[in-house]
Amino acid sequence: MAQRDYYDILGIDKSASADEIKKAYRKAAVKHHPDKEGGDEAKFKEATEAYEVLKDQTKRQRYDQFGHAGVGGNAGGAPGGNPYEGFGGFNGQSMHFDFGDGGLGDIFGSFFGGGQSQRRGDDMGRDVQTEITLSFEDAIFGIEKTISLSMNDVCSHCKGKRAEPGYDLKTCETCKGSGQVVQQMNTIFGAIQQAALCRDCNGRGKIPEKPCSVCKATGVERMKQEITIKIPAGIEDGATIRLREHGEAAANGNKGDLYVQINVKPHKHFTREGDLILSSEHIDMVDAALGTDITVQTVDGPKVMRVPAGTQSGTDFKLSGHGVPHLRDKNRGSHIVTVLVDTPTNLSKAQKEILEGLKDNKKRGFFS
Repeated sequence: MAQRDYYDILGIDKSASADEIKKAYRKAAVKHHPDKEGGDEAKFKEATEAYEVLKDQTKRQRYDQFGHAGVGGNAGGAPGGNPYEGFGGFNGQSMHFDFGDGGLGDIFGSFFGGGQSQRRGDDMGRDVQTEITLSFEDAIFGIEKTISLSMNDVCSHCKGKRAEPGYDLKTCETCKGSGQVVQQMNTIFGAIQQAALCRDCNGRGKIPEKPCSVCKATGVERMKQEITIKIPAGIEDGATIRLREHGEAAANGNKGDLYVQINVKPHKHFTREGDLILSSEHIDMVDAALGTDITVQTVDGPKVMRVPAGTQSGTDFKLSGHGVPHLRDKNRGSHIVTVLVDTPTNLSKAQKEILEGLKDNKKRGFFS
């Protein structure tokens, strides 16, 4: 579905001032806010997305020049929506993203199973959190990483039974197999009975005839585990990958989940903005005036880019298909190259004479 023009969304002209953009957004936000009766969440997000671009002079300039592709558009998704919506995960991995948007991440988290899973019973193993650091290129193109963690796993000696091999479990004498004990409390309202977890069997109702000599009747032991994680191409700094049932195990074998936070190292030449990669290239004033071909560094290697005659400093050029891969399809964003024209500072006498000649010609109307 094609995205709507940001100016149309806010109902303003392309020549609108910063104050006019702000006023238009406030009006749209009040009208469509989802907490207001008759509000429209989709239109509210759409207006917010438009405002975030148009209020920033640099982004607005790129949008005016290249359209949605110039501002890291959401890869054809619904305006203001989650760019990763409908993403299916990788071999049992699922994705959860913290958008830093004051709550919208919680709304979208349901698409990825985001957030900490709730306990599914007393015998569920604990969730585990860790983090890995990627290079800029690894985050762009994806990679498999193997991490080593020390976690509880099912006891290799008793296989989680908690009893020494050759021995069985017996009914807990304290709770008579119920897993609970009834306690009586005296309060100002009288005596109150309350059921509590049996401390002797930890609510299981059975205890080993002879505790396992390795795990001491816990059913688990600490082990070093190697886990391979498939990092998808285009993942962002701060994203979290959830691996179901790769956390710590309980005695019965049920495992919690593993949450891996992704940290991406900054690059010395590139920066990222959505699905855009941004960089700058310097040229001298003569090449800017006459036009030239320059070699641009991209994540795909060096590319030759044509700089037309008369290029002004700060002009942006778009290299389509050399940006960040989209998580849910095979398309890629663009690489935006900002050309900066260097003005010479230390001129020789001959160079000064040439420039003085150009200056005289300008005064006579030879240049426009």
